Amino acid sequence: MKITQHCAVSIHYRLTNEQGELIEDSFGGEPMLYLHGADNMIPGLEAELEGKVAGDKLEVSVSSESGYGPYHDGLRQEVPVSAFGDIQDIVPGMRFIAETEMGQRPVQVKEVKDDVVIVDGNHPLAGQSLSFSVEVLEVREASAEEIAHGHIHAHGSCGSEHEHEGGCCGGSDHEHKHEGGCCSEKEDEPAKEGCDGNGGCGCKH
Repeated sequence: MKITQHCAVSIHYRLTNEQGELIEDSFGGEPMLYLHGADNMIPGLEAELEGKVAGDKLEVSVSSESGYGPYHDGLRQEVPVSAFGDIQDIVPGMRFIAETEMGQRPVQVKEVKDDVVIVDGNHPLAGQSLSFSVEVLEVREASAEEIAHGHIHAHGSCGSEHEHEGGCCGGSDHEHKHEGGCCSEKEDEPAKEGCDGNGGCGCKH
C-alpha cells in the first residue's frame, strides 16, 4: 500500500542538522506513527514520503522553507523579570507562552540577566536545513476516528503500544508536539499549550 492522504504510517528516522550533528534517532527504539496529509509532518519530509511503501528507505534533505521556516529576529526579545510574576529560579531552557510579533506562542529562555530575560520564540531548528534517513515500516488505512481526530491512535496496527512523542509528529491539538525533530509547527499558528516550567518541550496536547 502506498502512502497517500489519510494513511497511517509507521517510520524510523534519523535526523541531523546542517552541521551534521545528530538531533534525533528512533532506530533501536519505538517507531514514529503519523497520519499522512493531516499536517502531522513538516512539509518537505511529508512530500518525499508521498507514494512510498513499507520497506522503502530514503535520504531526504529539507530546506528551512520546507521545514521550520526562516529564523525571525523579532521573536528573540528581552523581557523584564517582573513579567514572569511569581515564577522563581528562571533558567535557560525553560519554556513559556508569550505575546510576540507573531501572536501568542511558546518561547524558550535563552539567557537570564540581572533584571531581564532573553527569550526566543523561534523553533530550535528554524532557519536550518535538515537531513533525514528514513525507513518506512508499515502503511495502512487510517480509521474514520483517527481521521476525525487528526492523529493515529496507539491501538493502531503499526506494532507499537505507544505513539512516538518526539520527532516528526505534531500539528494536531490531540497530539504531543516535540520541539525537536520534524514535527510541523506553523509559525502563524497560535500556541495553546501552557508553561511546563522545567524546560520541557512546550508541546501541544
